[in-house]
Parts: sequence; C-alpha cells; structure tokens
Amino acid sequence: MFARRTRGLFEFLMTLLCLWAALYHTPMGAFVRRGMAKVFGVRTSARPLLAYFSGGATPHPGDRVLVVPEPPAFVGQSAITPALALGLGLKAALHQLPEDRRRPVQDLARLSGLDPAKLWDGTEGAATSATLLARTAERLGSEDAAVLAIFAGLEPARYAADRCRAEGMDAPTLEALARHLPPGFEDAVGEASDALAFGTAYGLAWPVPERTPVTSGFGVRIHPILGTKRLHTGVDLGIPAGSAVRVTADGVVRRASEDGVNGRVLIIDHGRGVTTAYCHNSVLLVQVGDVVRRGQVIARSGNTGRSTGPHLHYQLELHDQPVDPFAFRSHRASGTPGVVSVRGSD
Repeated sequence: MFARRTRGLFEFLMTLLCLWAALYHTPMGAFVRRGMAKVFGVRTSARPLLAYFSGGATPHPGDRVLVVPEPPAFVGQSAITPALALGLGLKAALHQLPEDRRRPVQDLARLSGLDPAKLWDGTEGAATSATLLARTAERLGSEDAAVLAIFAGLEPARYAADRCRAEGMDAPTLEALARHLPPGFEDAVGEASDALAFGTAYGLAWPVPERTPVTSGFGVRIHPILGTKRLHTGVDLGIPAGSAVRVTADGVVRRASEDGVNGRVLIIDHGRGVTTAYCHNSVLLVQVGDVVRRGQVIARSGNTGRSTGPHLHYQLELHDQPVDPFAFRSHRASGTPGVVSVRGSD
C-alpha cells in the first residue's frame, strides 16, 4: 500500500515537472502563458521569448502599434545623462504627435517659460524637452506625471497625481496615474508610455565592448541554419566564448533558463515597457528575481542553443515589440562596425 502511494506521488510530481518544462521551455508553452497573461492582465516573460522563437511576436488585436524613431544625430553614448535620454524620448514621441494634438504641450511649454517651437527643433529639441520635463516634474512631484501632463494636459495629470498621493504613492508610475483619468485619455496615456519607453531605450549602455563586430543585424534575413526568410529580432555580436556580458541598464531578472533555440538566456525587465534579452551564453551569473545594476556582469558568452558559432544575441523590446537596438544609438553613424559575416549567428 505504501509503495503504491509513493509511486503515485512520484508520478504526480513528474507530471507537474513535465507541465512546468512544457510551459517554460517550449514555444507552445510560451503561447499559453502569453494568452493567460492577456486574460488576467499580468506581466509575462513569454512574449520576448515568442519574438525569438517565431521571428517577431504577433500583436494582439487592439495593441498599440509602436513607431520606432530614426537613430539620433548626437555623438557619444557615454555623454547621455538620464535627463537627456528622457528628453530624447519625449522629442521622438512629440515628432509622432499629430498637429491637432499638440496644444497641451505647447501651452505647458509657454507656462514653463519655453518656446514651444524648439520642442520640434532638430538641434535643441532634446534639451528643450528635458528642461520642460524637469520643470513640470517640479510642479507635479513625479517624472511620470510630468510626461503624462505633456500629452494629456496639466490639470488631468495634476488630478491623477493628487489621487495617487492620497493613496500613499509618492512617485506614481504612469500605470497608476492612468487609473485615475476619465475615459477619453487612452491616446495620451499611450503616447506618454511611448515617450518613457523611448527615453529608457536611449539611456541603455551596450552589453559588450563598443567595437565588437556585428555578425548579423536586426531585420529580415535568410536564416543561417533554417535557410528561410525570417525576422532576426536582435543583433548578433561576435565575441569569444567566455567573454563578459554586461546588463545595459538597471533592472530585474525575469528569466534565467536554457532551451534549444536561445541556449542559456537572460531576460531583464528595465521598467517602462523595456526589456532586454541576452542569448547563447555559456554561463548565467544571475537568477530570476535578482536586481541588477547597469554594467554588472550577468553572464559569460558562449555558443549554446541554435547557433553557428560563439556570439551574443542581444535583443531589445519596447512594449513587447522587438526593435533594432541601433535605432537608439548614434554609434552606427560614427563608426560602429556593420555586419561582417554570418559566422557566429543564430
């Protein structure tokens, strides 16, 4: 009797283990987790993995379409302060704003003693945007509230910020602020969300030394192993196995695992809709739930998973959409190596 019960418990535990492996280590499991996250309104690491498995995650009906800005004209990534990065993000979002939606930000700029026209200026736009954000944040006590005010207007943002403070939040996020806005502000919240994501992406560092060659860039290509056209959802960086892989911004480890496609992979959540993925590593040095700091060594590069040689696949996602990391860097124009070969690609 005891042996029969023990066997039943063992089989039950093995079944749970198989279900866990299917959910977290297969494309089908990632699809299931993505669907469950959508139904229950929670975050999941499945969508970045799906983008890698399928060559780009398919948006849900009604998902906001992200329009990636042109690469910035400034030179010298190391010179970008967090304030200037956010100013660049705001400038990029404002350039996508229709003419008939610009009045709130123009009024706010005048109230802050700034020339509204300079917000769209190619040379001074980022600096002017950064100044506007700083002055508005002083009024509202929150950077996210300041970005919301630029797209929704000062008074709606002030009301939302006051309601959040009444609930005990000193620095409310855009998500918390949006819950206190009446219907009709959905577009403004989406535009503010884009600006924050762009600003975070502009402030990212690089996971390997700057002069590391790019062995395969972002975009549609003939897959070096499968031989079919697929969207390459990141950039492949040709570095020897065992090289240090550094996280590009502060964040939280959302996934640290291994599968047949990504190899040993890390997914880091940087907040504001921005995640980065680091694939094909030989060793992972952090685990799920760890808080990591910009520049910290989080892995050693390798050749695990579906790969043609030692390299790092670095992937950037904004609001679950894979984007070209070079869209947020100036180095391609100032000397970053182009694609040199397919050896060391995935």
